[in-house]
Amino acid sequence: MKLVVQRVKNAQVEVENKVVGKIDKGFLVLLGVTHTDTKAEADYLVKKLCKLRVFTDENDKMNLALKDIGGELLIVSQFTLYADCTQGNRPSFINAAKPEQANELYEYFCLECEKNGIKVEKGIFGADMKVSLVNDGPVTIIIEK
Repeated sequence: MKLVVQRVKNAQVEVENKVVGKIDKGFLVLLGVTHTDTKAEADYLVKKLCKLRVFTDENDKMNLALKDIGGELLIVSQFTLYADCTQGNRPSFINAAKPEQANELYEYFCLECEKNGIKVEKGIFGADMKVSLVNDGPVTIIIEK
């Protein structure tokens, strides 16, 4: 499982010109699932994400986590994080999980984040989504398990 985490001032995702998920200050998370991932990987990454200290404190140091600042999550499934571009110019997505497995782990991941007391907004799994954000910093971190 792979996360691309962007610290944002705000972010939203649209499907067919309708906003389906929107947050203010927090993280936009692009989540990719590979075929060997299980709930164990999701649990590890939920803990890591929810405790990730990249928001600035009163001394302008990256020392605060989502809960410390009342931050929110916008989590968007993105199978293209497992693109393999080693051969040719057209990516292979053979390393991405099948949709049924990926959606199950995506939904599980979102639910576990909510159980940590964090507001979670989502995209629509498998939809053609338009994601917009104001990256804060910019701070972008890749976390993998």
